[in-house]
Amino acid sequence: MEKNLKQEQSEIIRIALFGPESTGKTTLAIQLAEHFNTAWAPEFARDYLQEKWDKKEQICDVDDMLPIAYGQTKLENDALSIANKYLFCDTNLMVTKVFSEVYYNFCDPLLDKAARKHKYDLIFLTDIDVPWEKDDLRDKVEGRESVFAVFKEALIKNNKPFITLSGDKDLRLKKAVAIIDDLEKALKMGFSSQDFVQIYEYGIPLENIQKQLTIFKKGISKTILVEPATASNGLLKISAKDFQQKAQFFDDNKSTLKLNKFVPASGAASRMFKFLSEFLNDFDIEKESINAYINRKKDSELSIFIVGMNKFPFFKAVYEKLKETFPDFDSLERDYKNYYFIKLLLSSDYFDYANKPKGVLPFHKYKTHIATAVEEHLHECAFYASSNGVSNLHFTVSEAHQIQFEEIIKSVKSNVEKESATNINTSYSFQNKSTDTIAVDLKNKPFRDKNDKLVFRPGGHGALIENLNNLDADIVFIKNIDNVIQNHIESIALYKKALAGILVELQQSVFQNLNEIDNGRIEHLDEIVDFAKNKLNVVFIDDFSKFTLENKTNYIKYILDRPIRICGMVKNEGEPGGGPFWIQDSKGTVSLQIVETSQVDLTNANQAKILANATHFNPVDLVCGIKNYKNERFNLTQFVDHNSGFIVEKTQNGKPLKGYELPGLWNGAMAKWITVFVEVPLISFSPVKTVNDLLKDSHQPT
Repeated sequence: MEKNLKQEQSEIIRIALFGPESTGKTTLAIQLAEHFNTAWAPEFARDYLQEKWDKKEQICDVDDMLPIAYGQTKLENDALSIANKYLFCDTNLMVTKVFSEVYYNFCDPLLDKAARKHKYDLIFLTDIDVPWEKDDLRDKVEGRESVFAVFKEALIKNNKPFITLSGDKDLRLKKAVAIIDDLEKALKMGFSSQDFVQIYEYGIPLENIQKQLTIFKKGISKTILVEPATASNGLLKISAKDFQQKAQFFDDNKSTLKLNKFVPASGAASRMFKFLSEFLNDFDIEKESINAYINRKKDSELSIFIVGMNKFPFFKAVYEKLKETFPDFDSLERDYKNYYFIKLLLSSDYFDYANKPKGVLPFHKYKTHIATAVEEHLHECAFYASSNGVSNLHFTVSEAHQIQFEEIIKSVKSNVEKESATNINTSYSFQNKSTDTIAVDLKNKPFRDKNDKLVFRPGGHGALIENLNNLDADIVFIKNIDNVIQNHIESIALYKKALAGILVELQQSVFQNLNEIDNGRIEHLDEIVDFAKNKLNVVFIDDFSKFTLENKTNYIKYILDRPIRICGMVKNEGEPGGGPFWIQDSKGTVSLQIVETSQVDLTNANQAKILANATHFNPVDLVCGIKNYKNERFNLTQFVDHNSGFIVEKTQNGKPLKGYELPGLWNGAMAKWITVFVEVPLISFSPVKTVNDLLKDSHQPT
């Protein structure tokens, strides 16, 4: 036998099967070779050891390891010469190395070096979830778990690109084929095998990454504004009496509906305390007074914070901790008191508020207790999102923060349920890692960290369309975690229920029209068109009147069979964020959309003027219908405008990068929904964007 451990090089994509004995490696190698019409390299050790047993009745020993390695290398090199695009290796030298170390506590240096050096485009680690099959050469079934762990550790330690395959032989084949197809695409895109494994583990479809890389290179087209949505022009303005009637209509019809309140709550409160963090980073109490800092930085926010400090709901807790930490605190100079107050508020050793989620922070001070935003959402949920004595409340959170939400809910839920006579079911979901997006450098090449790993970033709140898509509900109320107030919950409930009433009323008409179309009753087609135009703000394409009756019917069904959102809008008073506009897409279709300032080309004077003329602002106060007229859940991901995401510039370890954020949840992610804007009073909108917002009347005790 030729004593050569050198692995021949080739453009052939080489896949190795790796794992303990009796884990289906040979079966899978044969299946894959047959599927891809190519060669496979069998396990040399099997025939070698069988012959040794047959001739001498001797089993494997340490002296067999190197001959097996030579034989295996030759089989692989021979198979490579006849392979077609792919080569599947039933085993490899790393398997021999691991066996040598496990069973003999020794590995020949030649074998060790060759096993480390041999490269494969991908290694499938075969799981031990298949039945053990006994033969003359196999060890015993006991200890499979520990042996499997050793095999896995060897791949990790030697930095080999591997994916674990589990399931029966048919499922493994199906998984492996799909993975190999994607591997080939990834290699053609310029990614390495290690990159591919990282992408696979994230669960991000390759086509998504390809689209994102294209977006970075081509950029994102700005939204084309046609005109602002105003009262009687895309925005419904109703009277106080109408609000009462719509709310009552919802109450009269909700018994047959499953309701859910959906609260995006995964972000930390870092921006809420940004100006305080900047103060701590830039201020030296030994060299400057706080007043001098405020004047130097023109930091009016810090001034407001200090003046109103004793009105914050967390003031007492921080003050008591200060007195405990500094026994002479009350005798300190005022600047030192204020400085240490802010320091303890943000210090990771104490309150660490900037790194906690907004939902768990103290928002409101009552006579008997301090309430968090989570608790206020529980109260709200019981007030307007309940049916038949049951209310469902869903938070999107980060995994690291869920326990904090659970602890708060556990402490207050029973009291809220008792007061409201409502059972509140709470649930959670996380932003799926598969919605993360790839980061690039300024040349639009994939950005890598100090370990040469690809960098992925959360896709933004637009990724939560996946979480919303998984809810089983007829009607969903959406409200941001920080948009709660201390007072007037009855008024808030009225307006939310009124929006739901408008939704249910419109939904009933939409469902009736779609059912009539399905049943062939199309004599009222003109009335359906008028309903879509006047009640749903649908702009029909110019050639609609020229369509045949059949095409008209199909088109109407196409535009009506969609999720519906009713969006509360408040008068614009300068708050940052999105507003309601008529926009035109790349195909010339005009529709109502919520548009963020960043989506508009401000260098275009006409577009800037339209933006400036907006009369209303979006407080992220939505009520959504996510089931169709057949009582089936829509696949909400089918109604996303994928061309309306955002490119953002960030830094990591001092290096600039560009990131891509998915179309916003209430912007592009809902772009193809039926949209109705309704003016609601300002009382329904009181977000806490900075900590100073907690000093506003809506967040202070009456």
